[in-house]
Amino acid sequence: MSNPGLAPEQRQQLVDQLMTARRQVGAAKRSQDAAAERAARAAVDLAKRALGERGPVWWTDGAPDFNRRKVANTPYADWHATIASNQPA
Repeated sequence: MSNPGLAPEQRQQLVDQLMTARRQVGAAKRSQDAAAERAARAAVDLAKRALGERGPVWWTDGAPDFNRRKVANTPYADWHATIASNQPA
């Protein structure tokens, strides 16, 4: 989800940049151009960060951010253990 605080015009411009970069990734892969693929992937990352899809969180609800943490080290550990124990072996 992109940052809802972006102006509609700015959001559309960033989405357009993202889609262009994604097409460039595909073209680079098809032509087996590793340097172009790296550059295109960097452009994808830049657009996603500008949209708020990657990087620092844009919301401010005051809740702690548990991303990039082992579930065992979060308040969700007990819940996850019950899910994991119900999975077929």
